[in-house]
Amino acid sequence: MAARAKRVLDVGQCRPDHSATRGVLVSWFGVDVDQAHSADEALAKLGEKPYDLVLVNRQLDADRSPGLDLIRSIRREAKLSDVPVMLISSQDDAQEAAVEAGAVRGFGKAVLAHPATQVLLKPYLDITAWA
Repeated sequence: MAARAKRVLDVGQCRPDHSATRGVLVSWFGVDVDQAHSADEALAKLGEKPYDLVLVNRQLDADRSPGLDLIRSIRREAKLSDVPVMLISSQDDAQEAAVEAGAVRGFGKAVLAHPATQVLLKPYLDITAWA
């Protein structure tokens, strides 16, 4: 039986940023990438199917709400407690707050296509990591 492609939920990014993120992730890992613009939409999608990683923008594009609020909401859901969540932000204080809220350390948009980001994402998205 063939393994399913890993899935990423990209939350709160504008169309160009989502497109860039999706392009990099598909190129590197062959993953399926879904998009959500708001916290409500993200939580609904997380309830519909499993995701291997959730990427949350520091400020959601739909309503400018803090991505940190969504991270906290995800962590309050028992059925989502094992889903890795990363904040997309280059601000160290935002990354630290996200980790304190239960996320794993993320990255900023400026380093999206950088090899260090690929290394950061590999444990969550590389299909060979399933073994």
